[in-house]
Amino acid sequence: MSSLPWIVFVVLVLLLLALDLGVLNRAPRRIGAREALRWTVFWVLLAMSWNVALGFMYEYHWFGIGVDFGINMPGKQAALEFLTSYLVEESLSIDNLFVMAMVFRYFAVPERLQHRVLFFGILGALVFRAIFIIAGLALINLFTWAVYVFGALLVYTAVRMLFTKDDELHPEQNPLLRLARRFLPITNEYHDERFLVRLDGRNHATPLLLALIFIEASDIVFAVDSVPAVFGVTRDPFIAFTSNVFAILGLRSLYFALAAVMSSFRYIKVSLVLVLGFVGVKMLLTHHVPIGSGFSLGVIVSLLGLGVVASLVKKPNPEPVGTPLPSPEQSAAPERTPENLR
Repeated sequence: MSSLPWIVFVVLVLLLLALDLGVLNRAPRRIGAREALRWTVFWVLLAMSWNVALGFMYEYHWFGIGVDFGINMPGKQAALEFLTSYLVEESLSIDNLFVMAMVFRYFAVPERLQHRVLFFGILGALVFRAIFIIAGLALINLFTWAVYVFGALLVYTAVRMLFTKDDELHPEQNPLLRLARRFLPITNEYHDERFLVRLDGRNHATPLLLALIFIEASDIVFAVDSVPAVFGVTRDPFIAFTSNVFAILGLRSLYFALAAVMSSFRYIKVSLVLVLGFVGVKMLLTHHVPIGSGFSLGVIVSLLGLGVVASLVKKPNPEPVGTPLPSPEQSAAPERTPENLR
């Protein structure tokens, strides 16, 4: 009985993914901002509906939740932990959106093919998040001091983010891409939606595969920060996993909805730094000064809201009068082709 909720949830996710790629987006096409906003609303409403259902599951121990597996807690507490974990994961994923935009620009991925890259990127992200959550919770349960390690990691990451400027992407330095080039030749052009193409009797990687590899590698790096942050909110494996999954499922539509305006949210990074720092301190104090889920949710929502409001109110400074603008030739980014990455 204890495995039934896991099976039901995984089957639900697989059905949603099959509906997405197999029916709604079978042919490559550009995803417009209006359609992306509708899908974003759909994923958020679905997550909130699951949150309500989760509260009843823990309150009345449906399917043995809180008795046969998981942590026994009131339904309201479970719902608060899910919502807070969901917001933490979704907010920290914003940094990932900026990386996605840079990767697509670097590899000049056509707009109609970007959805396919993100779809398979999210499949990989779901697998790696499950592995990280299981391993991380096992460490915390076996070693009490592990929670302090994760807390210190989050505080360190927050300080590093605060004092580190966003650098230009250098995919040619990525070890996974170097490994791919060692075993597979790379084509100079895209071949529709294919990641691999057979030319002259050999399999060749297309630039689409390179973009996918880089996005997967970036998500693994981001998971090192985001998964411990969720541990600062909940230690229940079912809540941690389902909140991560719902946040990741909405990531694609959120990217297409915000792609045109992401550069306007200049203070979001400061909010993310503060969120990471707060969750890290919460983990360091977990055995000394416990901080409730309701208070944590209020702090995180407030920090994110301040970042959004500050970004909307304080616009970037305009170019000084009399400063010559670069010519199109000067401002154009160098063409990115697989030949540049060799």
